Amino acid sequence: MTTKFYDRLSNDFTQLLENPIDYNVTIEVGETPVNQTFEVHSYILQSRCPYFKKKFNETPFNEKNIKVLKMNNISVKVFDVIIKYIYGGTLSLENLENSIIFDLLTSSHELELDELVEHLQTHLVTSNNASWLKLNFAHVYQTCYQVKNFDTIQKFCNNIIAKHPNTIFESEKFISLPEDALISIIKLDDLQEDEDKIWDHIIQWGRSKNPTLPANLDEWTSDNFITLKTTLKNCLPHVRYFNISREQVLEKLYPYLQLFEPKLWLDINTKLLTPEKQISSIILPPRKILSATSTIPIPSIPSIPSIPLIPSIPSNVITDEHALELSSWIDRRETTYTENNPYEFNLLVRGSRDGFDVKTIYNICDKVSNTVIVAKVKGTGEIIGGYNPLEIDKIEKKWCFSQDSFTFSFKTENLKNSIISRVTSFDYAIYNGPNNSWLQFGDARLQFGNALNLGGNLKTEKKSYCGIATYFGYEKSIRSNSNCFSVEEFEVLKVLPK
Repeated sequence: MTTKFYDRLSNDFTQLLENPIDYNVTIEVGETPVNQTFEVHSYILQSRCPYFKKKFNETPFNEKNIKVLKMNNISVKVFDVIIKYIYGGTLSLENLENSIIFDLLTSSHELELDELVEHLQTHLVTSNNASWLKLNFAHVYQTCYQVKNFDTIQKFCNNIIAKHPNTIFESEKFISLPEDALISIIKLDDLQEDEDKIWDHIIQWGRSKNPTLPANLDEWTSDNFITLKTTLKNCLPHVRYFNISREQVLEKLYPYLQLFEPKLWLDINTKLLTPEKQISSIILPPRKILSATSTIPIPSIPSIPSIPLIPSIPSNVITDEHALELSSWIDRRETTYTENNPYEFNLLVRGSRDGFDVKTIYNICDKVSNTVIVAKVKGTGEIIGGYNPLEIDKIEKKWCFSQDSFTFSFKTENLKNSIISRVTSFDYAIYNGPNNSWLQFGDARLQFGNALNLGGNLKTEKKSYCGIATYFGYEKSIRSNSNCFSVEEFEVLKVLPK
């Protein structure tokens, strides 16, 4: 029988890292001025890390018999975790934000630390951390396919995309997806999207790769179609053409006739005219589209806990966890709901769908009460918003009395905790301003005095801001500055008791 004293071994090597006697390597980590030099031992790093084994073979000793490496692409915080893992075989993630853990994952892949890569993926997809992945979905998904071997997170992402394809199709980063990532999406049998819309997305992606193609299809030459066909040659075979209606074939496929091989185009039309006739083209099975009343089985990723992939809130800006937090604030609870949300949230307005002008809110939400507006600030990733218990009025411009309205900002990568700011000046709680395209929370009698001021076209104009004045009718500021901003996306949701 062999007895293994791993704890003592780990502790001794950790002590050697803290007091690097006889070190023969220095590694400068991070970008100036926030960089740090680690003094380490080549034999330990070579035996534990394939990357360093190759790197040290390429790096000569200097006149002091020291190998000097620079790793400016890894932060000091991330490398500190990695080097402690290499020396002591220990890993502590308790005090790290999920954004740092994701950076740790990508750096671990770069250093070929396969054991750490697998562990970190499993950690990120567990239910306690999955909300961060959803909140930063486009970035996570794109990174996974650039890196190639994040299989666990890829499965997590594909499960979300299958049930909620607009998560990626409506993202600003959709057109920058790698080809193999797009193919993995359109190959999904349970992708909940009509086939003609999948065709639209593929064409959109292909045209974005060739920005010199004319915007007007009537101006295209044969060479233009050949260019697009070459770009999409690996995507087109995965479209399920025989599940597209006659009307959509005429409207959407026919304008791109030159993309099709003559035999395939003939078979598509043959099936439309004489469905029973045999054809030689491969007929892919129809996608498993679920009806609105279907119960969606949630697949679990092997060897990790099952993940609640289907959000109950129809939002591209906030998650189920955010909805629970909002519901808790509406009910003035001291503790946050963790499950069984007593409210449902119905989507009324989405900027990318309905337009970004504030007047759109008044036109669509006229006479609607109990609404939440949420917005993702462009360039910062902040999620801010306000709750309005009053009816929105597209006709009358006025100040409105409320004791229950509040503004908020949610915890994100750049904000440690969520912030709620309740109304204190009840007579000036909400400003209803449809004529001049303003929606305001708080007293605007002072310059930059609103707790939240949304104005004009939220995407193209920088008229919106959050006040940091001493007095604006709400408890506190929800942003650290009063700089005007534009948004990447915004939504208005109706809050209803279940």
